[in-house]
Amino acid sequence: MRHDQPVWKPPSTDEQQPRQTRRILRLFRPYSGRLAVVGLLVCASSLVSVVTPFLLREILDTAIPQRRTGLLSLLALGMILSAVVTSVFGVLQTLISTTVGQRVMHDLRTAVYGRLQRMSLAFFTRTRTGEVQSRIANDIGGMQATVTQTATSLVSNVTSVIATVVAMLALDWRLTVVSLLLLPVFAWISRRVGRERKNIATQRQKQMAAMAATVTESLSVSGILLGRTMGRADSLTKSFTGESEALVDLEVRSNMAGRWRMSVITIVLAAMPAVVYWAAGIALQMGGPTVSIGTLVAFVSLQQGLFRPTVSLLATGVQIQTSLALFQRIFEYLDLPIDIEEPVRPVRLGEAKGEIRFENVSFRYDDKGAPTLDSLDITVPAGASLAVVGPTGAGKSTLGYLVPRLYDVTSGRVTIDGVDVRDLPFADLARAVGVVSQETYLFHASVADNLRFAKPDATDEELVAAARAAQIHDHIAALPDGYETIVGERGHRFSGGEKQRLAIARTILRDPPVLILDEATSALDNRTEHAVQQAIDTLSADRTTLTIAHRLSTVRDADQILVLDRGRVAERGTHDELIQQDGRYAALVRRDARLEQTE
Repeated sequence: MRHDQPVWKPPSTDEQQPRQTRRILRLFRPYSGRLAVVGLLVCASSLVSVVTPFLLREILDTAIPQRRTGLLSLLALGMILSAVVTSVFGVLQTLISTTVGQRVMHDLRTAVYGRLQRMSLAFFTRTRTGEVQSRIANDIGGMQATVTQTATSLVSNVTSVIATVVAMLALDWRLTVVSLLLLPVFAWISRRVGRERKNIATQRQKQMAAMAATVTESLSVSGILLGRTMGRADSLTKSFTGESEALVDLEVRSNMAGRWRMSVITIVLAAMPAVVYWAAGIALQMGGPTVSIGTLVAFVSLQQGLFRPTVSLLATGVQIQTSLALFQRIFEYLDLPIDIEEPVRPVRLGEAKGEIRFENVSFRYDDKGAPTLDSLDITVPAGASLAVVGPTGAGKSTLGYLVPRLYDVTSGRVTIDGVDVRDLPFADLARAVGVVSQETYLFHASVADNLRFAKPDATDEELVAAARAAQIHDHIAALPDGYETIVGERGHRFSGGEKQRLAIARTILRDPPVLILDEATSALDNRTEHAVQQAIDTLSADRTTLTIAHRLSTVRDADQILVLDRGRVAERGTHDELIQQDGRYAALVRRDARLEQTE
């Protein structure tokens, strides 16, 4: 099978906005039925609301002057019913539109989270955790008002404007022309304000992401420990203060952008009724057509009704322009190229025996950099153990990462039982390969929950058996809450050795046929290392084990030892064979011996 990666190119600026608008509209497609109901309610509400001025005209021109009490009562009742119906429709449309908006927000959050779950390890090594969290929390959260209210507001206001203008034309077309002369100018002003706020919003969200990253890193348990022990608490506080000050400036600029121009629009629209009264009075004095008091009052009432949706439409336009910056940041994450994809035509592994092969494997993290691994050919028979040693930066951990496909090879292939790992479904690969890395990660949950992350349906007896094998059961049982003890943020309630043994127990519980031990005992003292190594030896029986080690005491009994240097195999053989060669491995053994004597 071919394993070529698609080349991703971001869209050009010219095509971004139309494409972005289409993508935003597609977010609402699954809820088109509910939105249609909202549209009907909005149209009905708008039509009912414009009836009131006509009823008012009849009251002033007919019912009151002619003292027709019955007609007056009916018209007044009609105005009350109009208000009731409009309010009921408004509540229903708010309920439906808010539900749809929240569902769209949910879809966006899960889409971004799912996309990030599919990203390779390389993405997370070059991206700050706070930046990722900010995209999900701040950016999507900032779109809430737009997503939940804009669609309904847009339909409602457009319908209201159209219905009101038609009603105004029916009353007096000349006054209508006077009232609408300035609307194109207002629309142009609001568009300019929207573009200005969009640019500021982009800067604001970047600043919020930077501040979130600072908080995540400096207020974690590790961050606090580092800050306190390095005496940098005051410096970190000053740095955060500076970032917060920058955010204050951007927030003020965002809220004040175009505020005076929008205020001018508000003042002019509010003055329009006075202009209508003035125009009607001048026309009457100059012998023009007479406008009845009822018509004039009804027209001004409609004009006031036009004022609210018009201002709202202008504000909605500004809000949409601002929100486009947030949508753009979200779509950037949704458009990230997936480095490691599920195979198009997966090969089922079945019951894995565990043979591992590296066939002419090369790997580099950067296209322009030197290869981390270079033309490696390695075979680990099923059930055998391979230890990989070498100086820092030799590529040991990278070699281990290629088996569970945390990275894909640059060239060559890695196989399990003759099947390229790139052809295996992720689920099959995860069942076949277990990893215990040198950086143990535990969730802020109970010991039992952390163990069951490997096997959600594990029984209590299985948890105990795995913990015993990892030499950690007695310690857990001695805790006040036993297996229900909360491990704390990143497991900081436990020592390094205890966390490592919990991680080993978690892998034991998963029971994989292939084990990758990346410095799995590096945090243990000699006594604990010996106990855990016994557990690992028991676990490794009849399993394929790839051990990445810096301390050579853990690899002496391996079936084969590989010495890496600058991504190439420098030596290979058993412990005794390599000692007799008196090469790099023998030098590493002597180094360890000297270090043990100085401890």
